[in-house]
Amino acid sequence: MNNLRQWDNEHVWHPFAPMQAYREENAPIIVSGDGFDLMDADGNRYLDGISSLWCNIHGHRVPQIDDAVKEQIDKISHTTLLGMSSPPSIELARKLVEKTPAGLNKVFYSDSGSTAVEAALKIAHQYHHQKPGGSEKRNRFVCLDHAYHGDTVGSVSVGGINLFHQVYGDLLFETLRVPSPVAYRVPEGHTRESYLQHCRDEVVRVLDENADQISAFVIEPLVQGAAGILVHPKGYLKFVREETAKRGILMIADEVAVGFGRTGTMFACEHEDVQPDFLCLAKGITGGYLPVAATLTTNEIYDAFLGAPHAGRTFYHGHTYTGNPLGCAAGVASLDLFETNHVLDNVAKTSLVLSERLSELADHPHVGEIRQRGLMVGIELVKERDGAVPFDSKLRIGHQTTLAARERGLILRPLGDVVVLMPAPAMPIERIHELCDKAFAAIDAVVER
Repeated sequence: MNNLRQWDNEHVWHPFAPMQAYREENAPIIVSGDGFDLMDADGNRYLDGISSLWCNIHGHRVPQIDDAVKEQIDKISHTTLLGMSSPPSIELARKLVEKTPAGLNKVFYSDSGSTAVEAALKIAHQYHHQKPGGSEKRNRFVCLDHAYHGDTVGSVSVGGINLFHQVYGDLLFETLRVPSPVAYRVPEGHTRESYLQHCRDEVVRVLDENADQISAFVIEPLVQGAAGILVHPKGYLKFVREETAKRGILMIADEVAVGFGRTGTMFACEHEDVQPDFLCLAKGITGGYLPVAATLTTNEIYDAFLGAPHAGRTFYHGHTYTGNPLGCAAGVASLDLFETNHVLDNVAKTSLVLSERLSELADHPHVGEIRQRGLMVGIELVKERDGAVPFDSKLRIGHQTTLAARERGLILRPLGDVVVLMPAPAMPIERIHELCDKAFAAIDAVVER
């Protein structure tokens, strides 16, 4: 154990981690999992309250997924999709097409949410050059304030979280931005209602003024996850789809975080009967087992890339581990479990329990707002409830809550001072209660110091 801790500090550069502080905190070194629990090298057991960064679906060490991966290992662990194929990649593609919104018949594999979005951006751009009717120069993308679509240069370009992205500003391509339709804190001169209408009006204005230049509108349907679980008002997604469709602008739905049951339906677009032109998936696609991502699109877009090799219509983009057989086998097994274990029915029940438990914080003096959609929860902690006065960022209240939760046997990861609860869709009700008990106790322990 001492060697592991030493080597971790000497050699491992952790993502999204201020490394000087990390080295001082003796973070858990996870050595095993069991159902919805994680065990560390010191023998401590924790409830996985964030689904291992929002990707675990059915728990850890799930026999059906374990067996599917082991069976595939006995055949072959990896071969390329460049110029050939494999049964698991074909089977997973078929299942994804069957379960996603109608019309998304083509599956392009990659290996992370960032690369799924990156592929969509490039396909959209190339499509407008090659679509029937001649070349059309549409090279701009519309995105929302506070958006997060990943960490590659293209996906950062359509992002909007300054803490993550501003240092890379001179590397990024220019985008058009519209305000995020949330009204916890509204600009001076606006009411909640007037600001939400302003957000819609800005979509119309930006699309009207730039319609012939816009390739696609990129959106996280219903919930902006990394922005702090910002929940959009009912009807906003459908409104964006209608406005983009009127102008021949493509819609890229980034369901990396919100897909696979997190919001209550299999995919968030289903809530408003929206059919995007692209659907980007990752995280939960393999049940949280292996890194697989997929960008789904329509026959119309795919057909614009067809032609003789010398015509230069090919999509020259790909990854070595695209469609990895082990990952795809896990994905097929995970999707089967949604049916056999009635996972979406479980989400309906546990979402209600979460909502009931969260009501206990309704009058908490340091809880500014509780945001929930399905199993996605953000609890914003504030110094003063009246006026939504934030804590000094140097206090790292959200992080301190994570440490307090860890002492109580719960793994959380905040977004600033927003405490995120993200139980796995298959988590049973009694573990939801445990999650709330420990999270609420951790919040009280920190804000009442």
